[in-house]
Amino acid sequence: MSAINGKVVAITGASSGIGEATARLLAERGAAVVLGARRTRRLDEIARDIRDRGGRAVTRAVDVSRREDLEGLVGNAVTEFGRLDVLVGNAGIAKIGPVADLDVDGWSAMIDVNLRGILHGVAAALPVFRRQGHGHLVATVSTAGLTITPTMAVYAATKNAVRTLLEGLRQESTDGVLRTTAVSPGFVRTELAGSIDDSQVRERILHNMEKIGIAPEAVARAIAFVIEQPRDVEISDITIRPTAQG
Repeated sequence: MSAINGKVVAITGASSGIGEATARLLAERGAAVVLGARRTRRLDEIARDIRDRGGRAVTRAVDVSRREDLEGLVGNAVTEFGRLDVLVGNAGIAKIGPVADLDVDGWSAMIDVNLRGILHGVAAALPVFRRQGHGHLVATVSTAGLTITPTMAVYAATKNAVRTLLEGLRQESTDGVLRTTAVSPGFVRTELAGSIDDSQVRERILHNMEKIGIAPEAVARAIAFVIEQPRDVEISDITIRPTAQG
């Protein structure tokens, strides 16, 4: 029996890509999943399919830039399933382009979703984890923060800010209550490129995704791996990328 069986996991950005794949895999392995995203119709379709296959899934409309939405997602988990074992912060956008373009609105949007969205999740979940005596925060960051490249400076900055946040939380939480994991995917075939406004950059990213991108299910398996570890084992960072990616 999988060590994931019986766990309660909330996932943001669960309507497609890595979030959807993670929800489906964890439910298949026996977890109860609480799915959050802005596209509620798509969420409901995924949850219905999970339930039709014998799994447990509920949904909630979530805009991670709104603190109350994360509080509602965590509250749903506790109300429906009695607790929350894991929060997977997966929602993200990529307003990628040269810094010289001065896309201040795009920068702000990435800060609100990629960084503030994780902070809102921390604020909502941490009190629950403390009351329970255990909990696990998993955040999808990016290899863009490991190798800094042109057009990705601000995007990488938001991802590295999350990486720093989780490491700080880890060092503050050596009492065994909280585990943190930053998952850094490389090119993955997802809908992330749809949030890129610069058409040339978007086409380049889409080309790389189609040429060498791995399936979101590969990242889901990595997330499942870190979740299923015993409570006294913490995998703080995991990087997963195509073998063809430089």
